[in-house]
Amino acid sequence: MTVDIFDAIFNRRSIRKFTEQDVDREKIIKILDAGRWAPSGLNNQPWRFLVVKDEQRKAKLAECTRYGHIVRQANTLIVVFLAKDAMYNATKDYQGAGACIQNMLLAAHGLGLGAVWLGEILNQETQVHEVLNTDPEQLELMAVIAMGYPAQEGSSSRKDLSQLLLEEF
Repeated sequence: MTVDIFDAIFNRRSIRKFTEQDVDREKIIKILDAGRWAPSGLNNQPWRFLVVKDEQRKAKLAECTRYGHIVRQANTLIVVFLAKDAMYNATKDYQGAGACIQNMLLAAHGLGLGAVWLGEILNQETQVHEVLNTDPEQLELMAVIAMGYPAQEGSSSRKDLSQLLLEEF
C-alpha cells in the first residue's frame, strides 16, 4: 500500500494502542530506510538505530518512562540515537534526528502501522543506556518510536495557519 505524501502528512496520528499482530522484518527495514534517507547537515547521517522486539527488554524499557504501558504493548520499538563522533553541529544534528524520526513515522503510517514518538523517556537516558547496554559516551538518546498495528484511531487538531504566521504574505 502506498500513500500520497500529503495524505500521510495530514492524516498520520500518534497511535498509542496496538494489536498483538507481529510487524514483519521487511516493514521494519523499510521504516529504517526511510529514516536513514532524512536530510542531515553535511550529509553526516549521525543517527543510529536499535530495534527492540524482545519482551524482556521492552519490559525493562517500560520502567524507564511514565508511558511504559505503550512500550509494553508495542510490537516493535525503534530506539533512535545520535552517534556523538558523527555529529558536527548539535542544533543541525538534533534537527536531522527530528527529520529522521518524522520520516520513520510517515513510513510506518504508509505501511498501515501505527506509531508514536516517545520523548519523555529522554529524562531517563542513563537508565535506557543501562537497559540497552549502550554507551552514553558514544550515543545520545533522541527518542523511542513505539509501533505496531493500530488498535485505535488517532485524533489531533492544529492551530489555524494564520495563528502561526509571523506576518501575512
